[in-house]
Amino acid sequence: MDRRAAGEGPPPISSYGMIGDMRTAALVGLDGAIDWCCLPRFDSGSVFAAILDPERGGTWAIRPQGAWTSTQRYLPRTNVLETTFRTADGAAVVLTDFMPVDEDGRPSGEHPEIHRKLRCTRGRVAMQMVFMPRFEYGARTTRLEVLRAGVFATDRTDQVLTLSSGKAFDWILEQSTATTRFELEKGEERWLVLRYDDDDIHPVDRYESAQKLDITAAFWARWSAGVRYRGPFRGMVKRSALVLKLLTHAETGAIIAAPTTSLPETLGGVRNWDYRFVWLRDAAFTLAALDAVGHRREADAFMRFLKKVCRHEGGGHLQIMYGIDGRRDLVERQLDHLSGYYGSRPVRVGNGAVGQLQLDVYGEVLETADIWRRNNEMTEGTWRVLRGLVDWVSGNWALPDSSIWEVRGEVRHYVFSKVMSWVALDRGIRMADELGLESNTASWQAARAALYAEIMQRGWSEKHQSFAQCYDDDALDAAALAIPMVRFLPWSHPRVQSTVRAVARELTSADGELVYRYRQPDGLEGEEGAFSICTFWLAQALAMIGEPERASRVFRRMLRHANHVGLYSEEIDPVTGQFLGNFPQAFTHIALINCAAALARAESGS
Repeated sequence: MDRRAAGEGPPPISSYGMIGDMRTAALVGLDGAIDWCCLPRFDSGSVFAAILDPERGGTWAIRPQGAWTSTQRYLPRTNVLETTFRTADGAAVVLTDFMPVDEDGRPSGEHPEIHRKLRCTRGRVAMQMVFMPRFEYGARTTRLEVLRAGVFATDRTDQVLTLSSGKAFDWILEQSTATTRFELEKGEERWLVLRYDDDDIHPVDRYESAQKLDITAAFWARWSAGVRYRGPFRGMVKRSALVLKLLTHAETGAIIAAPTTSLPETLGGVRNWDYRFVWLRDAAFTLAALDAVGHRREADAFMRFLKKVCRHEGGGHLQIMYGIDGRRDLVERQLDHLSGYYGSRPVRVGNGAVGQLQLDVYGEVLETADIWRRNNEMTEGTWRVLRGLVDWVSGNWALPDSSIWEVRGEVRHYVFSKVMSWVALDRGIRMADELGLESNTASWQAARAALYAEIMQRGWSEKHQSFAQCYDDDALDAAALAIPMVRFLPWSHPRVQSTVRAVARELTSADGELVYRYRQPDGLEGEEGAFSICTFWLAQALAMIGEPERASRVFRRMLRHANHVGLYSEEIDPVTGQFLGNFPQAFTHIALINCAAALARAESGS
């Protein structure tokens, strides 16, 4: 059914699959519409943004006329997406979507391309196509021109799109939108290719496009085959790894948190943020998860990115996030001309949290570096960067901050931030000792000891018998589940086991299935859903403290919340199961991988 034709607004967030080329990505709906794509990069202005405003955002939709149903899947072990439409009279059309990459996994060609193949597999199908590009988040006027081989689109400045085909279509232009209707018979095949920044339109060479599809599918299959995981959840682990790989930027080594902006944490709410940047925390977690399943080249590229951004920072201080190219200026602004997903406004681009101090970032970066150095040589230049970070933490760990959750209220002494500061010091000491590197080890050790004692004294809630969210407070935070994961305390420690049970008791939904990150006010209007990463953390923690049956139950329930192609958003509405927040979310897929690995270890007794 076509929800838009019925006036029901944009489809659910969960109804999309993602394609990409490690440069940018696109969301393709079960209805055959590309409703989100930024070109030429993840953080560029959008060309298609109907998910944020069906009227002004822009879309590229291909689907049957009349009544139809659809299913969607990825070709096995790839990021090539296949949508199958079935009409009321039993006819069927398969739509294959991908963005081409070369054999080495780098983007194919100088500029991004989206290839769409239509193949009729049964009967005869009347099709319709809408091509409605809207440059720069729909803020610029689009001019369309029909040429012999396709449609030329420009914003009259410096942006150009071309949509070419093999067989010509009879296009109708109206209000900067091109539409066409055509028929496909059984066995008939048509290709369409969208190119960015290419003024020339040539008829599609179906053999060239088919070859690009084969090369792209072969790369993803080889990469997927390199995922090392022994356990019963192999399919979901591989899919999560493939998602994380799609969120890397091949040229710079950057890793983004999610490819979207302003998908809301509550429908109609104001908690709408831009996640198309490099959170050092998210990137570090991503690399640790990929390393855990046997993929290490991504860490090499990210370490180069890290050294680049650190060249421009003074005194060892890090921003929490950077642009894909390492830029520091990510000014947050509102796009008031867009209505937002189901009226969820404001729509934001840029991110004001860039100026926050979040101490935990240092721990995550140093933990990743400690993993990376086990398979790589620690050069003098790399150690100079890392040593500067540890020195900074040694002198500044006592500062209040804004926490892993980027609270936009007053800064406080968050327990997780302090724990991760301890991790930064601990990993710095370990690397210096084991590799015989020049360091300020004595001062680092003194800071580590003082920090440990302070956390144990001021970060513990006697009332809840749990680590708290902040010093000298009783409010709980699901981030405390990660304390043993970073080896601050062992899983067998009584405080760890009591904390896991307190979170399971106090921060879960009514059915005990999903986990909220916290329940106390945080300085922002509105509410939010349950956090997917926290639910996977709880399952992992339960497994590690000796409750494997409960852990498996929480994990398997969470697996059922994945969408039809195995993707997750940031949050889930515990009542409706609806996806909330940006999508797909790296954090969630990271936690799935780590939890699956932990359950496998617990089951094997290793």
